[in-house]
Amino acid sequence: MTASTSTITTAIGGLDRIRADLADFYRDLHMHPELSGAEHRTAQQVAEQVAALGYQVTTGVGGTGVVAMLANGNSPTVLLRADFDALPITEATGLPYASRNDGVMHACGHDMHATCLLGALHLLAGARSTWSGTIMAIFQPAEETGRGAQGMVDDTLFERFGKPDIVLAQHTAPFPVGLIAGHPGVAAAATDALRVTLHGHGGHGSRPEVTVDPVVLAAATVMRLQTIVSREIAANDAAVVTVGSMRAGTKDNIIPDDAELQLNIRTYTPEVRQRVLSAVDRIIKGEAAAAGAVRAPEISVIDTFPVMNNDPDALHRTLTAIGEILGPDHVFDPGRITGSEDAGIFATSAGVPLCYWMFGVLSLAQFGGTDPVQIVRDVLTGRIDPKSVPGPHTAKYFPEVDPSITAGVTAMVTAALTWLGSAAPMA
Repeated sequence: MTASTSTITTAIGGLDRIRADLADFYRDLHMHPELSGAEHRTAQQVAEQVAALGYQVTTGVGGTGVVAMLANGNSPTVLLRADFDALPITEATGLPYASRNDGVMHACGHDMHATCLLGALHLLAGARSTWSGTIMAIFQPAEETGRGAQGMVDDTLFERFGKPDIVLAQHTAPFPVGLIAGHPGVAAAATDALRVTLHGHGGHGSRPEVTVDPVVLAAATVMRLQTIVSREIAANDAAVVTVGSMRAGTKDNIIPDDAELQLNIRTYTPEVRQRVLSAVDRIIKGEAAAAGAVRAPEISVIDTFPVMNNDPDALHRTLTAIGEILGPDHVFDPGRITGSEDAGIFATSAGVPLCYWMFGVLSLAQFGGTDPVQIVRDVLTGRIDPKSVPGPHTAKYFPEVDPSITAGVTAMVTAALTWLGSAAPMA
């Protein structure tokens, strides 16, 4: 038996007492972002805060990961996960608490994830008389590289702390604050990120005829890669091929020896993934041969993410409970996303269900509307251009602090209490 709506509402009621402290904690994390695998200050701040709540805290799991345990009676064990790494982006929000670390920014909301999990742990610790089980809170590093979750699993996470019965995770999203979204089944795409080095033969810009120009080769390769999705993938399948980085040369009159491309590929099925990767390999090598490259291009893997699968029953149970708190019209299915996530690795490694949802963090003013539900309809139908509002991985993306904290903490507490057992009745 799980907690009642009144029990959940009572637990969430404690948020008023800690909201200001959570906002300060969030702004501090936002000002001090750290890249994947280097989240030393962040991990320390998180560990100190959680330990003060009475959780048993272990640091250094899978690098800079933090695990916090709170046993409170019999099973189940519920894993609550947040990530906390930042991105190599120069912030352009103009916020008074903008990043103080040059070229590094929390542009994906991971600082908000950590803050909301901290708030949830605070409220859950204070509501121990209402639930039974064990909370396993994971503050994960290196989500942006796809290595953080696997790194913690490989560091004997479940051997040391036990296996959970459910994995619960959430992510900020660029839709109005107060809305929750989740998609059953395949919810997020697999990613293959590749680095490609194209080898030409450099020389003076005035004598291109004695060179093999890798800039021209790179440009031709980029254009040809764009035909994969449009001409080699069936219309009822889905894939994305993006060239996110193209680097070559140092001066206008120098033809360089090499050019480098960085590719990002998103797919949902093994068959489409293999088809795209084979096409990428064929095109890169074919364009190099056509250009007379002095040697074959080099293709290496930067990182990979598996497809993320939401357990349909677990998602339905969780979102139904959240809808009872926020209102059913504030919960919707966004469809599968082409973004990627490694939270599912915890669930597949433990052999348990994953429940992953997104929560809106943008103000209504950013959309020029007053009704969050209608705003989402307008975005989905094209009446509002999604490019008109900042999204994750951009220099101007940031959550509205107080309402986002309220939404994220409310969702996580509700989800946790939905899966934890009810406290045994008094004798």
